[in-house]
Amino acid sequence: MSDQNELDLFREMMADVAPLEQDTVLTEKKHQITETQLARQVAAQSLSDSDPEYLSLDYAQMVKPDDMLDFKRDGVQDGVIRKLRLGKYDIQARLDLHRKTLKEARDEVLSFLKQCQRMDIRTVLIVHGKGERSTPPALMKSFVASWLIQISDVMGYHSALRQHGGNGALYVMLKKSPERKLENRERHQKRMG
Repeated sequence: MSDQNELDLFREMMADVAPLEQDTVLTEKKHQITETQLARQVAAQSLSDSDPEYLSLDYAQMVKPDDMLDFKRDGVQDGVIRKLRLGKYDIQARLDLHRKTLKEARDEVLSFLKQCQRMDIRTVLIVHGKGERSTPPALMKSFVASWLIQISDVMGYHSALRQHGGNGALYVMLKKSPERKLENRERHQKRMG
């Protein structure tokens, strides 16, 4: 079939089709941001531009004192988290939150992680305690777990081995700092070019 025949056939088939008078949709309701979308926006906070105020002191998913905690950001390899869980990475820095208020702990966690990232420290231990005697139980543990998920530069975490604090501490893995990524990219380009 030639192009002209196809065009004629198309025109014949479309002869009784009328154009739309209005092709826009009007909606009365404005789009409402869902809790999930809001959580994703909050999760987009990176250490380099973060303000401690975005880490909530009002709400955290509560856990139990003996709960084992783990989290892995999308895109992080299972093998990396497995090594973290087994304590195979050297702990390069440690933060102890015992006897801290939630506000003090929040500020210290953020400050500590920022400093670690600047110093290219990737694996840290945060000791939050089990919180068996706190009211409610595991208060600090619950909030620390929640905060770490909200910080996009945290690749993942897992409850520590017994010799490092067990369920009262977390191994935390950080992304490389943006500066370190740039340095590595430039170094790689020099080798290749």
